[in-house]
Amino acid sequence: MALPEITERVALTLPDGSLDRRAVGWARQPLVDTSGIARDGLRRWTRHTGRNKRWEYWGVVTPTHVLALTVSSLDYAAVHEVWVLDRESGRTWGADATVVPARGVSLPGSLGDGPARARAKNLAIDLDEVDGGTRLRARTRDVSFDVVAELPPGHERLAVVVPWSDTRFQYTVKDVARPAHGTLWVDGRTVDVPAGPSWAVLDHGRGRWPYDVRWNWGAGSGESHGRVVGVQMGGRWTVGTGSTENAVHLDGRIHHLPEELAWDYDLADPHRPWRVTGGGLDATFEPFHTKVTRTHLGVVSSSTDQCFGTWSGTFTSPDGEATTPPVRFDGLVGWAEEVHNRW
Repeated sequence: MALPEITERVALTLPDGSLDRRAVGWARQPLVDTSGIARDGLRRWTRHTGRNKRWEYWGVVTPTHVLALTVSSLDYAAVHEVWVLDRESGRTWGADATVVPARGVSLPGSLGDGPARARAKNLAIDLDEVDGGTRLRARTRDVSFDVVAELPPGHERLAVVVPWSDTRFQYTVKDVARPAHGTLWVDGRTVDVPAGPSWAVLDHGRGRWPYDVRWNWGAGSGESHGRVVGVQMGGRWTVGTGSTENAVHLDGRIHHLPEELAWDYDLADPHRPWRVTGGGLDATFEPFHTKVTRTHLGVVSSSTDQCFGTWSGTFTSPDGEATTPPVRFDGLVGWAEEVHNRW
């Protein structure tokens, strides 16, 4: 059965905290009210305690650098990061913080309902909705940036509810191809984040997760052959749920791909291209940098291999929405990753 398109606002959870099945589907805008997850995270101990996961991840690509930040609350801990890569030299800067119990973090109940803040000894992050977009500010001892991710009129944002069960589910907004501009301060230098060739991607998450989960995620944005193109690809974690987070973004409009994609890659060979196919998409990813992160805190652990590089390929819309011949794209800067969390 095809995943329904959600066109009206709906709550993610019922009054008892379980999944409202009317929210299961995909949407072109963030229509799902996730405030029930936030409220439960602030209550005394409940049957959901420890399973609530809330985060904002932003990645920004520029001609010279890659910028990334994470603000998150995992119920029992707040986990944050600021990270910057110099694309030419491969040098990186940044800081991360794991705060137990979770404190110094503020996240809106639903996307767009307020600011997100993170404070720790070694970093500060502020995310604010402003006229025309979202302002991203991050500061560590060695690096800081102030960037606006623009939200052009009519720009569509993929929103998906993934149901493992009535008590385990995730709402995700994957928002690619957001034009970006601003300033980066690194190593005593001021670096422009120029409008035009700079792009931002948001991963917004609210849900209640299983303890042990694996996923793939790939995203890329840019102008190619006269069009603004964004690719958004997921894998593993949605298998068997009937939902997918796969889409191609063409000139601001989403083309949702309802089927699971096939991922072909080898982490043992970091220079080998990745290939992702399915649903009319045939995409190749050529990495130029790999970020490896391993965290082990007793029963809680995280393993992330995130590769940065460029996407190229073709897309033919199975529903005939896209132009014929297939849309070709190349030079879309972004990332591809494999993650295994026990959380």
